[in-house]
Amino acid sequence: MISKTSNRALKPHLVVIGNGMVGHHFIEQLIAQGGQDLYQITVLGEEPHLAYDRVHLSEYFSGKGAADLAMTDGTLYDENGIRYFTSSQVTEIHREAKTLTLETGESLPYDKLVLATGSYPFVPPIAGHQRDNTFVYRTLEDLDAIRACAQHATRGTVVGGGLLGLEAANALKQLGLETSVVEFAPRLMPVQLDESGGEVLKVMIEKLGVSVYANTVTQEIIDGDDAYHRMNFADGSHLETDLILFSAGIRPQDALAKQSGLTVGERGGIAINNHCQTSDDSVYAIGECALWNNRIFGLVAPGYTMAKTAAGHLLGDASLSFTGADMSTKLKLLGCDVGSIGDAHGQSQGCKVFVYQDEMSHSYRKMVVSEDGKKLLGAVLVGDNSYYDTLLQYFLNAIDLPDQAQSLILPAMGDAPVGLGVDALPATASICSCHNVSKQDISDAVGKGALSVGDVKGVTKAATGCGGCAALLKKVVDNELLSLGVEVSTDLCEHFAYTRQDLYNLIKVEEIKSFKALLAKHGKGHGCDICKPAVGSILASVWNDYVLKKEHISLQDTNDRFLANMQKDGTYSIVPRIPGGEITPEKLIVLGEVAQQYKLYTKVTGGQRIDLFGATLSQLPAIWKQLIDAGFETGQAYGKSLRTVKSCVGSTWCRYGVNDSMTMAIDLENRYKGLRSPHKIKFAVSGCTRECAEAQSKDIGVIATEGGWNLYVCGNGGMKPRHGDLFATDLDDATLVKYIDRVLMFYTKTADRLQRTSVWMEGLEGGLDYLKSVVIEDKLGMCAELEAQMQAVVDTFQCEWKTTLEDDEALKTFRQFVNSEGEDTNVVFVEERNQVRPATDLEKQQLIAKVG
Repeated sequence: MISKTSNRALKPHLVVIGNGMVGHHFIEQLIAQGGQDLYQITVLGEEPHLAYDRVHLSEYFSGKGAADLAMTDGTLYDENGIRYFTSSQVTEIHREAKTLTLETGESLPYDKLVLATGSYPFVPPIAGHQRDNTFVYRTLEDLDAIRACAQHATRGTVVGGGLLGLEAANALKQLGLETSVVEFAPRLMPVQLDESGGEVLKVMIEKLGVSVYANTVTQEIIDGDDAYHRMNFADGSHLETDLILFSAGIRPQDALAKQSGLTVGERGGIAINNHCQTSDDSVYAIGECALWNNRIFGLVAPGYTMAKTAAGHLLGDASLSFTGADMSTKLKLLGCDVGSIGDAHGQSQGCKVFVYQDEMSHSYRKMVVSEDGKKLLGAVLVGDNSYYDTLLQYFLNAIDLPDQAQSLILPAMGDAPVGLGVDALPATASICSCHNVSKQDISDAVGKGALSVGDVKGVTKAATGCGGCAALLKKVVDNELLSLGVEVSTDLCEHFAYTRQDLYNLIKVEEIKSFKALLAKHGKGHGCDICKPAVGSILASVWNDYVLKKEHISLQDTNDRFLANMQKDGTYSIVPRIPGGEITPEKLIVLGEVAQQYKLYTKVTGGQRIDLFGATLSQLPAIWKQLIDAGFETGQAYGKSLRTVKSCVGSTWCRYGVNDSMTMAIDLENRYKGLRSPHKIKFAVSGCTRECAEAQSKDIGVIATEGGWNLYVCGNGGMKPRHGDLFATDLDDATLVKYIDRVLMFYTKTADRLQRTSVWMEGLEGGLDYLKSVVIEDKLGMCAELEAQMQAVVDTFQCEWKTTLEDDEALKTFRQFVNSEGEDTNVVFVEERNQVRPATDLEKQQLIAKVG
């Protein structure tokens, strides 16, 4: 219930309709300028949540929960006396009376009004677009509905191949659906990309297993023969799919403005002036609902600029104005880099174009320059965004291009000019467009004592929006520090003036066995969330000690502390080791019995293991006792360590196999299962070059040949998938193991914290050739030491769960609550496909209502 009373006699009442990213940023700007002292402020949000990060909405499907995406929990509002209401929809604005009518029938007065109502998804008027199993992609509730539907689907289709459409396609792919994209235009991302760039992106996305139908018009959606829907296209073809997600663009949410008689554009949008005022001086509009100079700005950065402008004007600062915004974008869509700057289509009069295209690596780069070749007017990047920051600064700051301007998009060769150094950027250069942070702002922050990237982020908020400027921000901060004569820090954190490699060497050489001893001798303070897990990992790598010993337990993050991966609903997963994927019928039966007894969700993973999901904290010891008694041991899925060694059946069963990949996979997994490392490690062994185990995408990949084994190193399937490099060929068993020992121990000794093997090798001076010289040629004279260290790890392996079950003190860790033996009643499951899964918030509410 919203109170109708108002302190209008004391303070004018400012009402904000909309609590999305832009609406929330407006509140932050007001608070920063003391607006809470001048206005009584009320915020009305239509959604059941306070503001959340819609830019990273897709991460909701990759493990982040609503709390992770939340931009506020209400504390900021409470501390500054701001009233806020969720699930509150305004139906009418009465401008003469200066009141609002809510859906509940309540009335609310205002003196000043800010419309931050955002936009809504456009759904093309296709016959059948309102059928069941059709969705839009806008809110957390939309995503919950999509996820629920996907549980019963195998194929999903996105209508729309623009920015949002490809984000949505990525979401469907993450849900495990066979995914297609249908785009009306002749190419993907038609606003940002030219024809060639769109074609390169199409090839890249199709290689990832997403089907693309460009230049395709959907006429109707009817019942399918083999799937829930059949999409009939104008050319007579069709596509069958179980789920349809419309992401064909957005429209400004301007219904309230139209109802109240505010001026709106011919194609929608609330018309605003340079101060973000509408045709009514008491009403402002910001974000995607606002129309400035007949343009809608569908990115968050322009919305933030509008929010700052409107807040300043409401507080009496008329110097701020909104005069348009740069719509350049840098994105990673389905793992593919895409960048678009300025006049990407080359429509400026007299402009000239440079193009570089590499069909082998699927890279496409285009520069649009002025007729005299002096200024950059636009650019398109597909496949590699490493050129983006430099090009953007040339564009935004109208910096003269070098004589060989094409060198800015060509691969670096010899003495060719490289990118624009941060020294060349003017003080007014925009570093973070989301928060409008200039190079001068960063310089000022450093000058006032912000001596790290983290400090500068805290002061300026740079790189806390979309995050695309993070690399450039670090360069500017480092440059500013160097210009002041301050040495750029490579310290692990404020508590240790050493790199991870330095700490590794100190721990080993000085035989330091605990964090406390290391801190006393080489550190200061009490430690933090950066150094504690890093040191804990090093101690485990060097001494292979039990991680839950009293002196180590405080160093572990949540997963290591409880020897299980925490899931988004607060339960944990059980992942016993199944070396090489080989398992006896008796052990399979035990897994089934445990899953049935504790009602756990059961899944075979891509690494040939069986995961059991949904165990509460207090159930973990009992479950693991049954598994240990049956002969299982921990799979260390919770640790930065060896996860799995995937394998095909090899020459034992397969008619194409040329070597026993199963035995090799089992031997390798049993050898390296105890190694703690800077990041997780995955292996695979294929019995022939048909590569059924996908060995080349792993940190360590082994492929059988007629002459022995080929060894591939430093591949991974993470945020930036990378094939491993061929390291050595036709190795016998002993040499293969020796080389793997050396590679893994050298990585463990020298990599940075949380650094994957692929990034580590790329950072080595000399890369693959240098690694070969160290491992094969013993360039550093340390191969014998590396082998001995690995053998020590092998010899001291212990199953951490077996040790834990024998330690009464350690078992106390697994109580759900410190002061109670009870269970967490907030964990609720529902049954689906004869298994259980976590209930959604809506399902929980329905269950509560049913019980009530």
